[in-house]
Amino acid sequence: MVLREEPGKGFNSNLGERTARFGEAIIRFAKKIPQNPANNRLIGQLVGAATSIGANYSEADDSITTKEFKQKIGTCRKESKETMFFLRMIATAEEGLKPEARTLWQEAKELNLIFGSIWRK
Repeated sequence: MVLREEPGKGFNSNLGERTARFGEAIIRFAKKIPQNPANNRLIGQLVGAATSIGANYSEADDSITTKEFKQKIGTCRKESKETMFFLRMIATAEEGLKPEARTLWQEAKELNLIFGSIWRK
């Protein structure tokens, strides 16, 4: 059972839904990564950063002040950049997961660009 407002597959144009689906995709990806001491650290960091994007966007969306909104959007931007970094590390550690990591990296990059644009306004 999946909990979300809009049923369907793929990334949605609604940014809140898009960040949630990205977090879900990262969780599914993380379950495929073989567990060992090096990977376990990367998995934790990746899942933490990627799911923080959506959590911080939700907080930004509910913010009261412009300052609070901008701070949370800045955090989304930083977490998306961190997600890109850990996807790169996992692709290095597990060559077989490189194609899927690349697809997820591209979505993290697009989110980073979106949040960067919002933050600069």
